[in-house]
Amino acid sequence: QVPLVESGGGLAQPGGSLRLSCVASGRTLRSYAMGWFRQAPGKEREFVASDNWNGDYTYYADSVKGRFTIPRDIAQNTVFLQMNSLNTEDPAVYYCAAREPPVRHGKLTRREYEYWGQGTQVTVSS
Repeated sequence: QVPLVESGGGLAQPGGSLRLSCVASGRTLRSYAMGWFRQAPGKEREFVASDNWNGDYTYYADSVKGRFTIPRDIAQNTVFLQMNSLNTEDPAVYYCAAREPPVRHGKLTRREYEYWGQGTQVTVSS
């Protein structure tokens, strides 16, 4: 098991920014493929962003491309979701996900992630 803990959610104004963090308690995330997903009320959980095991490749949903990034801090064993230019389509519960190696090349599907965090709420309102 890889316990993932998200933080950083909250309220932001339209056009504002938030940075979500995902930490694996007691486990290094080095070599894990990481992803962020979100789920709004009444909707299915959808892909937001992901990287491969070493962060060399990143993937983004069209709806967030150019606004969100998924940087890693290896020293802090943390994966972030930097969200800029937030809009009214972005409110949801955001989930961090991980898949342990070996990991195939390319963007993983939701079902390929083995471990999930508990989620953190993001609200966008003026």
